[in-house]
Amino acid sequence: MARTLGHSEGSERAVARFTLLGEHAGVWLAIGSVGYAVDARRRPRWAGALKAVLGTYALNTALKVVVRRRRPDLDGLRPLVATPTTLSFPSAHASTSFAGARAYSRLGLPAGPLYALAAGLSLSRLFLGVHWPSDVLAGAALGTVTGGSGKRAPR
Repeated sequence: MARTLGHSEGSERAVARFTLLGEHAGVWLAIGSVGYAVDARRRPRWAGALKAVLGTYALNTALKVVVRRRRPDLDGLRPLVATPTTLSFPSAHASTSFAGARAYSRLGLPAGPLYALAAGLSLSRLFLGVHWPSDVLAGAALGTVTGGSGKRAPR
């Protein structure tokens, strides 16, 4: 249903652009880098959060190689964006997004917008036809666990 509901030329183009934010954890590395640059007092904590995102990306990549699940190939529904590999499980967009949302919210950034971005990037992969729902769920679970390492921000 995600590959057919709400699709138009404009929506497909918009979602394809939006999903680029999550490529190779880009938006999450940018958020962490800005935090690291401007919050000198908590720079070591920002470094830890960045390491959590990078570590999640590396772990996700290793899991893809081990699991070797192929991306969806549905008759009449071609993927709407290119992907760096044909491997899909777990979703790197979902894992790095949820790792970033959890790690940065633990540093005091507002959780709502972070998790909304994480959910949007994760769901974009279903809309574009490059992941199975279980890829996204597994990625979100992985990122939630790996993004929770480290200390919570003092209130």
